[in-house]
Amino acid sequence: MSRRITTVLAVAALALGAAVASATPALGAPGDSRAGGPSTIPGGFKHLVVIYEENHSFDNLYGGWGAVNGQAVNGTQSVPQVDQNGTPFDCLEQNDVNLDAVTPKTCSGGGITSAFTNHTFTIDDFIKPTDTTCPVPGVFAKFGVLNGTGEPGGCTRDLVHRFYEDQYQENGGLMNRYTTGSDAVGLTQGQYDTKQLPIYQYLHGVGAPNYVLADDFFQAAFGGSFLNHQWLIAARTPLDTSASVTNSVLDANGMPGAYPLYTPTTGPSTLKNTQWTVACPGGGNDYAAACGDFAVNTIQPASAPNSGGRALPLIDDTKYPNIGDRMTAAGISWNWYSGGWDAAENGHPGPNFQFHHQPFNYFAAYAPAQPGVPAQPGRKHLQDETKFIAAAKNGTLPTVSFVKPYGDENEHPGYASEPDGSDHLVDLLKTITSGPDAKNTLIVVTYDEFGGQADHVAPPVVDKWGPGTRIPALLVSAKFTSSGVDHTQYDTTSILATIEKSFHLAPLGTRDAKVNPLFDGIRMGLDG
Repeated sequence: MSRRITTVLAVAALALGAAVASATPALGAPGDSRAGGPSTIPGGFKHLVVIYEENHSFDNLYGGWGAVNGQAVNGTQSVPQVDQNGTPFDCLEQNDVNLDAVTPKTCSGGGITSAFTNHTFTIDDFIKPTDTTCPVPGVFAKFGVLNGTGEPGGCTRDLVHRFYEDQYQENGGLMNRYTTGSDAVGLTQGQYDTKQLPIYQYLHGVGAPNYVLADDFFQAAFGGSFLNHQWLIAARTPLDTSASVTNSVLDANGMPGAYPLYTPTTGPSTLKNTQWTVACPGGGNDYAAACGDFAVNTIQPASAPNSGGRALPLIDDTKYPNIGDRMTAAGISWNWYSGGWDAAENGHPGPNFQFHHQPFNYFAAYAPAQPGVPAQPGRKHLQDETKFIAAAKNGTLPTVSFVKPYGDENEHPGYASEPDGSDHLVDLLKTITSGPDAKNTLIVVTYDEFGGQADHVAPPVVDKWGPGTRIPALLVSAKFTSSGVDHTQYDTTSILATIEKSFHLAPLGTRDAKVNPLFDGIRMGLDG
């Protein structure tokens, strides 16, 4: 190891020790926004970029990654899926139009006839990246688009990925009810050919930056995109303070409704799959028990841009701050960059612009201008992805950047092409690692949640909100001297913990106060 790297790590260790001390109760309660002390990311990085992709489990996307510099990755394993009575299926039912059309249907048993046995399979073998199976932007195709009738990109149908369904699918860590608890049934067992993904090929090409693959990284909360975006920036499930909440109602198995292979234990008419958690037995709201008027499934922001649907009242930053509030108070430069933001902000959102992927827009301190009322100060931190690309190219990146690609480029099943989204991710990495700030920038690439797709690794049991299914995560930097595999256990709030401990900020909640920051992965990239 070079003397320079030794010195960098020594400085980082000092910074880490001081940062860990900052998380002690003496700094104050979670509402305390005091800052001070060392302000450096371990390794001397001056910039942190978080690229937040969409809806893939680790096994689904990175399961075939293979070893990195001789270090084994905890890759895919096939977990036989069981029905709601615990009996393994003989065959996997398919209702994606392209998978259902696969012949010959040589598997038969339990009332299911299919071309797929009860085992993981490679999606690319049946839906190729060049196949015309993607819908016209803005069009929802419940069962997918038959090859030859859509647009190119090799899209599959979408899969359910909601709060209670995720918990049922994980089955207490057995990870064997993804198929039973899904509207997409056997597609839950589909996986991409990892080594054919643009991101894999780029990172293993000539001149590519070194990287660290984190193979024990979990989505912070059960369920979908809305909730996990909130946990990314606030480490918290938001409370709906309106008076018109209709709580979810579950059957005896914790399921809120019927699915193709799931029959509720009570009449479906008595169940409700709403935006909110179940009512508390004694009424009121109990955060620790995850019951009451807490928003867990997709709900719109009250501020424009939004779809005009059911909206969450603005979150009071003085009671429930987010990481943007913390950084602003500490004088740390930062922005949230979203693909298509400027068009949406001007009233012309693209057909695949996702309003619920803009978490800061749910907070009062980031509200737009209203008649006679100027925009809140935080609004200036919400910017278009094009501005991030320009900043990366000209060396004017803020200290912390969150990057959210536009819908067509975010890898979300159903409306986005996985290979096309991976291409866009590669473009972003190339832009950052070839820019003036390259050697001073740490990049974190991860996904908001599992997208309804199976993984074999049981999440840790931390609290009633999660963590949920394992998701892909990479650390990338032109400064890294080697690539490797980090087996440290993380979840989405590890990104918050990294920021908080690096810049001596108080934690936002209990999860980010205790979770591992990404420091082990950083050290591995710097020193192998």
